[in-house]
Amino acid sequence: MKYAQLIGATFLFAGSALADGHSADDVHWHITMTVNSGKADAVKPLLDRMVTATQTNEPGALTYDYMGEGDQVHIYERYADNAAAMTHMGNFGANFAEEFLGTFTITSVVVYGPAGDDLKEGLAPFSPTYFPQISGFSR
Repeated sequence: MKYAQLIGATFLFAGSALADGHSADDVHWHITMTVNSGKADAVKPLLDRMVTATQTNEPGALTYDYMGEGDQVHIYERYADNAAAMTHMGNFGANFAEEFLGTFTITSVVVYGPAGDDLKEGLAPFSPTYFPQISGFSR
């Protein structure tokens, strides 16, 4: 039953994303993570710097949201295409990865859309699950 609920939630999420102005080229992901012990005070300043850098330097980043409660944080990111996602991965790796991975423990990564082999290679350490689009439209 849990498996069926997970599949239903995944299609509901992906379907609503496509109906919300997304295109078939969009690559988006949902990441869940836990704040590492002793790092709670570092979360907001780090995320504020990351949001500012992404908004300023990455026009292909269409959505970049962090939500959290207690020691649980979720990320929803959406990129215009695989190239824009790779631009973000490069900027993240060069500027924030070490501090980010010292602040959070990633517990799951789910990627939606046409993720290229280069993106899959970059995300491989986090054992993501991939869901390419199988149907839908954007308005």
